[in-house]
Amino acid sequence: MNILETGFVKGFIRMADDGWKLGWHERNGGNLTYRIKPAEVEEVQRFFDYEKPFQPIGTSVPGLAGEYFMVTGSGKYFRNVILDPADTTAIIEIDEKGENYRILWGLVNGGRPTSELPSHLMNHEVKKRVTDGAHRVIYHCHATNLIALTFVLPLTAEAFTRELWEMATECPVVFPSGVGVVPWMVPGGRAIAVETSKLMEEYDAAIWAHHGLFCSGEDFDLTFGLAHTIEKSAEILVKVRSMQPYKLQTIRPDEFRSLAKDFKVTLPEKFLYEKKL
Repeated sequence: MNILETGFVKGFIRMADDGWKLGWHERNGGNLTYRIKPAEVEEVQRFFDYEKPFQPIGTSVPGLAGEYFMVTGSGKYFRNVILDPADTTAIIEIDEKGENYRILWGLVNGGRPTSELPSHLMNHEVKKRVTDGAHRVIYHCHATNLIALTFVLPLTAEAFTRELWEMATECPVVFPSGVGVVPWMVPGGRAIAVETSKLMEEYDAAIWAHHGLFCSGEDFDLTFGLAHTIEKSAEILVKVRSMQPYKLQTIRPDEFRSLAKDFKVTLPEKFLYEKKL
């Protein structure tokens, strides 16, 4: 079997292409990483080149020592992932200390993993720990309407979560823990990785002000579905605010509580405050 015919590689490629088609990945914007399951590693290991040297990650992730990841490449375009996965993506291995990585497959025309690799790996480490290993996907996209809202809403989890929840009834069910918010920071470095990983202790999604969305999930469908739901809710809010600044009616706190009871989810009370429409 060719490596491109394996299930996780096809899922990775499809998710990248779906994000491109929705307009979330202009030029080389956005990045995607997947923590590969041991059985999947065995399935494709014969394609790996273990002769390449290890290189510094730029941070320390001991909780990911010995793990394998599929990643998008730095400077690569999501629109080209489906056309040439071997050029635009890579499979990497983390060393026994969690401080270095090496490319085992992919990026055949040169390059390195996404510049957001420290952010991805630090957040993978957190989500691996808090979900008992269930979460395997980290996805960063430039969701248009969500970015627009970071210019007009307070940059707090309370403001964004409540507004997004009110826009579509499914939202509290899809992301019941809410969404975190990172104020504007220079992307690609350790500082934004640290701040995001703090939020990932509590949330599965973090908004990067004036930049985009950062999501974690168990598989490609759930992670992409989370990002898609959040951006759809943001689109509705943008349209509502464009029609008039105030809502005539909305979902109220007690109605959220009823929804949570029927759908058997827990909604943090900090988001169920009384507010004006």
